[in-house]
Amino acid sequence: MELDIIDLRKAYGKKQALKGVNLHLQPGIYGLLGPNGAGKSTLMNILTGNLKQNAGRITLDGEDIRKMGERFRMRLGYCPQQQTLYPSFTGEQFLFYMASLQGMDKKQAADRIDWALDCLSLADVRRKEIRGYSGGMKQRLLLAQAVLHDPDILILDEPTAGLDPRQRVAVRNLIGKIALHKIVLISTHVVQDVEYIADQLILIHQGEILNMGTPESYQSRLYGQVWEATVPEKDLAYTETLGTVCGISKNEQGICVRLLSQTRPGIACQAVKPSLEDVYLHYFGAVDTL
Repeated sequence: MELDIIDLRKAYGKKQALKGVNLHLQPGIYGLLGPNGAGKSTLMNILTGNLKQNAGRITLDGEDIRKMGERFRMRLGYCPQQQTLYPSFTGEQFLFYMASLQGMDKKQAADRIDWALDCLSLADVRRKEIRGYSGGMKQRLLLAQAVLHDPDILILDEPTAGLDPRQRVAVRNLIGKIALHKIVLISTHVVQDVEYIADQLILIHQGEILNMGTPESYQSRLYGQVWEATVPEKDLAYTETLGTVCGISKNEQGICVRLLSQTRPGIACQAVKPSLEDVYLHYFGAVDTL
């Protein structure tokens, strides 16, 4: 199975949201990582048929997905970022409705719904109206409908939005379990969402693909560019001018500052192992000042 995105372009008036995106995807988990406004959601919406591109095409095993129509949609699962649900439905009713749209018979739907609700810890609220769900419950219900028909291609737009840390880990683990032999594309600006499960990270910024590679390959390129120094509090302002600040914490000796710099900063410091957060800052710039 091969999904090819070929010279994909999309504009909103004069704003170029996608500027000739090219990707070749095979079964595996891909993290689409970039800041807000980078083009992630635009790409997702074109892949799912919610938007039309201005130029370029997308093919599945060589066939244009727009010509495939329903045949492609039946192989696709999509978890949107927006929680557009039917408030008067129960969770179970919503999933039966989605199963009917996917052409599943009642017995098959019941079995898959039981599985999905159990996997996403929603079995105890299956007969509760969605209007009474928390934001995290709604997000898990959206993920449940995306995996209900066991799709070959799974598109997840910020799938852990609104979840607490325990739920985030559970959802990441579920994605890892069900991803075998599937193409899974996870759009996020939260590094931790893809750090442990993505086979490949795709970096996108201002509508362009910057790079694609394994998490380890990104980290290896930054060896010798990430430093930690412990300084007195009075020297903190000066230390912050020596590179991109990746982290600040207090310890018994003073203030520990993590810096991103291509050369060794002119203070006592030591090189440390790069993290994916360091990679993110390297490609997308410094943290915004609050």
